[in-house]
Amino acid sequence: MDRLSNTVRPYAWGSTTALPELLGTAPTGEPQAELWMGAHPGAPSRVTRPSDGGERELPLSDVIAADPEKELGAASVAKFGPHLPFLFKIIAAGSPLSLQVHPDLAQAQAGYAAEEQAGIPVDAPHRNYKDANHKPELVCALTPFEGLCGFRNPVETADLLAACDVDSLKPYVDLLHAHPEDAALREVLTAVLTADPDDMAATVAATAAACARLGGAHAPYAGLAHHFPGDPGVIAAMLLNHIVLQPGEALFLGAGVPHAYIGGLGVEIMANSDNVLRCGLTPKHVDVPELLRVVRFDAGEPRVLRPEASPAGEEVYETPIDEFRLSRYVRPEGATPVDLTTPTPQILLATAGTPHVDGTALAPGRSVFVPAGEKAELSGMGTLFRATVVA
Repeated sequence: MDRLSNTVRPYAWGSTTALPELLGTAPTGEPQAELWMGAHPGAPSRVTRPSDGGERELPLSDVIAADPEKELGAASVAKFGPHLPFLFKIIAAGSPLSLQVHPDLAQAQAGYAAEEQAGIPVDAPHRNYKDANHKPELVCALTPFEGLCGFRNPVETADLLAACDVDSLKPYVDLLHAHPEDAALREVLTAVLTADPDDMAATVAATAAACARLGGAHAPYAGLAHHFPGDPGVIAAMLLNHIVLQPGEALFLGAGVPHAYIGGLGVEIMANSDNVLRCGLTPKHVDVPELLRVVRFDAGEPRVLRPEASPAGEEVYETPIDEFRLSRYVRPEGATPVDLTTPTPQILLATAGTPHVDGTALAPGRSVFVPAGEKAELSGMGTLFRATVVA
């Protein structure tokens, strides 16, 4: 078992207070957006290992590369290769993230190969595919967590837009009453993202003023326009379900599902990829044709995950993919110790109280890496998240 030393990513949308409050550290005054746990090359966690009669701190990615089967287990290496297949995070959104979708595995592989063949540098601002992997993800709320996820029923969206009484929205209202629903949604999103920028900026301004006046279900979109004035993503966001997760509730986001996080503190886990196609709410590159090829125009209510505890106390957030498996233990005082030993690699993260792993106390925000097959016993009181794989 290794204590992890983790990197905080200071993205502009990060909260200045949420992560320091969890970690018990002093705020720096700068945004602190994400705490990364894992072996992603962008910011691998660091572990202390014996070296030349002493100890030294090493990137977890290097430790795994030196002996993948020892660290990950034979089954994980056979299924996912010699790499940790997930990235685990604490995410602290102080302002909205970009409206985005992720490709499926086949789309990512094809897109990455095409951009490699075209000679587009991986760090080019107009590049879509940074790697050849998909990026399904799961977010679990630690505080009330606000977001947008998937397309709302088109008729309900038509009513939301019509209530704004903005002339330039009326064509979208008419389109949203058309059938089939997926074609109507595609046509409206295409029209929004390809509209004349000046005309769209005026539409966004008028819509934001109406949303501020109407309040209620309209209020979130006035807030988005405050952060992103004139951005067509404000109107695109109105096509999506608005959701607020309560602590312990989770949301799985598969390929092609448009989404955005608006605010809150949560635990997030995803396949080890950086492939993002943006729809708006961002100054970054938006590739409309590629985006429309990847988006799934399926309307419906998002499925909120609310797990139930097993007899041993483990609450599993069920997902349809194998690159990660997330669960948690919420342990009262005097709870019986639990054996967490498993033939797959694990990252264990405390978020409340002081749970102990093999006698080592973990304060909130602290985590450990447990190599495959190594003994790990959970005791003490508090909340512990467990990230591993299905192999």
